[in-house]
Amino acid sequence: MTPDVEATGTAGGPDTGAIAQVDGRTRHSVARLILQDGPVTAATIAEALGLSPAAVRRHLDALLVDGEACVRDASRRLQRGRGRPAKLWVLTELGRARFGHAYDDLAISAIRFLAESGGEDAVRAFAERRVASLVGPHKAAVESHADPAERAKALAAALTREGYAASTRQVGAGEQLCQHHCPVAHVAAEFPQLCEVETAAFADLLGTHVQRLATIARGDAACTTHIPHGGPVPAPREATTTTEGTPS
Repeated sequence: MTPDVEATGTAGGPDTGAIAQVDGRTRHSVARLILQDGPVTAATIAEALGLSPAAVRRHLDALLVDGEACVRDASRRLQRGRGRPAKLWVLTELGRARFGHAYDDLAISAIRFLAESGGEDAVRAFAERRVASLVGPHKAAVESHADPAERAKALAAALTREGYAASTRQVGAGEQLCQHHCPVAHVAAEFPQLCEVETAAFADLLGTHVQRLATIARGDAACTTHIPHGGPVPAPREATTTTEGTPS
């Protein structure tokens, strides 16, 4: 395993980039051992990786601060001798994420099956239910604002809470809603219905027509939606009939 040593630069001083690289590799090794053998004690980690207890504690503290690991007391049956209960380290869901998931592959396979068995309508119905669960809880907060620009800001805050890292900015006679992250980008690349339904839901929630300018699913840096300042789109008038019997 990589020893926890300090790298030095060509001038004899510490090379911070090299140190950070070594630290990163060592921390990953610590996390991997917790993943494979956890719950596990710091002493066991140090012995398995050939690191000093102080070095292991430093990496464990960093994982704890970053929310990637947590500790719990060992059960009494595992406790050896007297004194404080041993601390066992386990990875959190965030810590497991550094080793990757197959969620995208599973989601794509599931929607492919849905498309094959139920057709286009089934995929769209799924997309509508998904986006309803995404924006539904925030509907009242967004609609409490009368101005489309304020609604856009409220929607951005709601999307950020849902993991989309959203923001707004004024561009010309309108607002641009930017989603800097998309948890379902790989799925939406194959099934654009997810983006189409989401755009329609934004228009309904904001009370005005919107235009999707870019999407992460198509390879853009962010999902960008233009929201005009013009206010809600008026409902179409019902046609009236003239004395000649033709619609006016």
